[in-house]
Amino acid sequence: MNPYLKTLDTEWFKKRLTVAMLCVVAVFLVLCSRLFHLQVVEGREYYRLSENNCIRLQTIDAPRGLIYDRKGKLLVDNRPSFDLSIVLKDAKPVDQTLKKLSDYLRVPEEALRAVIQKARGAAPYKPILLKEDIGRDMLAAVEVHQFDLPGIRVDVKSRRHYIYNSAIHLVGYLSEINPEELKNGDYVGSRGGDFIGRYGVEKSAGDYLRGQTGGRQVEVNARGQVVKVLETVEAVPGKNVYLTIDHELQQKAESLLTGLDGAVVAMDPDTGQVIVSASTPAFDPNAFVDGMSREEWLRLTSDKANPLENKVIQGEYPPASTYKIVTAIAGLEEGVIDKNTTFYCPGHYWFGDRTFRCWKRGGHGRVNVISAISESCDVFFYQVGQRLGVDRLAEYAKACGLGAHTGVQLGDEKAGLIPTAAWKRQRTGIPWQKGETLSIAIGQGYNLVTPLQMAVLTSAVANGGTLLKPHILKTVETARGEPVYNCRREETGRLPVSPENLSLVEKGLWEVVNGEKGTARLVRLEQIDLSGKTGTAQVVGRKNTEGIPEDEVPRHFRAHAWFVAYGRFGNSSLAVAVFVEHGEHGSGTAAPIAKELIKTYFLGDAHSHAVYHFP
Repeated sequence: MNPYLKTLDTEWFKKRLTVAMLCVVAVFLVLCSRLFHLQVVEGREYYRLSENNCIRLQTIDAPRGLIYDRKGKLLVDNRPSFDLSIVLKDAKPVDQTLKKLSDYLRVPEEALRAVIQKARGAAPYKPILLKEDIGRDMLAAVEVHQFDLPGIRVDVKSRRHYIYNSAIHLVGYLSEINPEELKNGDYVGSRGGDFIGRYGVEKSAGDYLRGQTGGRQVEVNARGQVVKVLETVEAVPGKNVYLTIDHELQQKAESLLTGLDGAVVAMDPDTGQVIVSASTPAFDPNAFVDGMSREEWLRLTSDKANPLENKVIQGEYPPASTYKIVTAIAGLEEGVIDKNTTFYCPGHYWFGDRTFRCWKRGGHGRVNVISAISESCDVFFYQVGQRLGVDRLAEYAKACGLGAHTGVQLGDEKAGLIPTAAWKRQRTGIPWQKGETLSIAIGQGYNLVTPLQMAVLTSAVANGGTLLKPHILKTVETARGEPVYNCRREETGRLPVSPENLSLVEKGLWEVVNGEKGTARLVRLEQIDLSGKTGTAQVVGRKNTEGIPEDEVPRHFRAHAWFVAYGRFGNSSLAVAVFVEHGEHGSGTAAPIAKELIKTYFLGDAHSHAVYHFP
């Protein structure tokens, strides 16, 4: 090989080797400088972090959406709650910390230990809730002695607050999620201690009201105290719900029900929006959030008046004479009667080997469909029912929306019951008796309806025959006011009646209030065009109370009172269904309630002078 070329190769290799060595030295110097910076310059800080501090994640609860009435009046909001917790890993020595905490808060140490024992098995770095919603005195004691209480923390959480003890069954309530619900997958993202909707709008609109949980990454010292917030993901508040009800009119309805057990529901017949939904007796929803004793819960659940039941959608009762609206429609449409058909009422009707009495002992004389509705003649409708039969009556009742869910945006709605011959045979094994149809025709027997179903039927009569889905959510908005839902009129069907026959029924309902012999003539209004139908639902057979003065009949044997009505004032209208348990006569108990509510709706309350004309 040429010596000159060999020399060139050697010099080239030496240069490459020198460059490589310089790169290695440079990298080594960079590493050394970084190690010097970490171990010498910032050594004390990292030593402090390694010895005393750690990084933890903390949850930021999302505020639940607020609930308003249709005019923007706040019904349900959130208040701050101070919750006391302990982190066992940070509370060392635990015994000493608990003893001091017991002394400062004047809480038995055994009670604190019992809570910790109950949470046995929980991760030592996760907080254990010792006491919810502590008062300001306890909060001050913890803050003052914070240095002596390692691992003790106070978290500020949002707690539900029901401002008014009104519309409770509609609004509903929250309670703490239980372990079974955490496991079943229905409440994804929920944790122990979270509150979920149990009833009413709080449950049915839970997806709107529930916000999105946030979190923060924090640095804590050896005592569990936050030293620095490293990163935060803000919680997203729940959406705000505006109900269709009017708070002032709702309170009016509830005041009219004072001392009574029953329900009042009012609907706008043109939109299907529920303006009033009242059920009594009621309960305190804040007790479910704040916590109640076992004794309080048992007292509530064992109350025979069923305060937890929303009678508007869950109360199933015989419709009594309000059902004669259906019987009249069926008779007219099937041609068994017409506007000229009359029957004579002597106060009773013989069928088979039994006497079926009219509510008026002396009878109504000769009546047609209009006067029979107006005077609520049982004998007329006995004969219409006999000619129709139970199955044809059931067909029309179901077409009028009875015996089925209305579709209202609430859970746990009852469907009621519209009996048929096949239903009875399947249930009891006994054939249908023709005499039973007579009781069905006047709303007694096996018939069961809810007040809301009767309000939907009454609304359909008022608006010309259109069945509407009842709505209780008017609008839903984000916390920034961006709309995500707006109520729209939803038609679910038509009454099975021609305009001509419906006008006959309407005439009869108008005569109930405005006719000389109408059963509700005492609730007539001068400025408002009011129509309605009374009903008295027997709880026991008449023979059981025969001969006993009304005021001496035991309350639980007294009849239930019904009144369904609709009023028109200008271009506005309102349909109302009132039911009073053991209220005896619809004309004397239920009708005055409807009258006052409709009058307030159109003319305003004497105290507020408000006029209720809603969009």
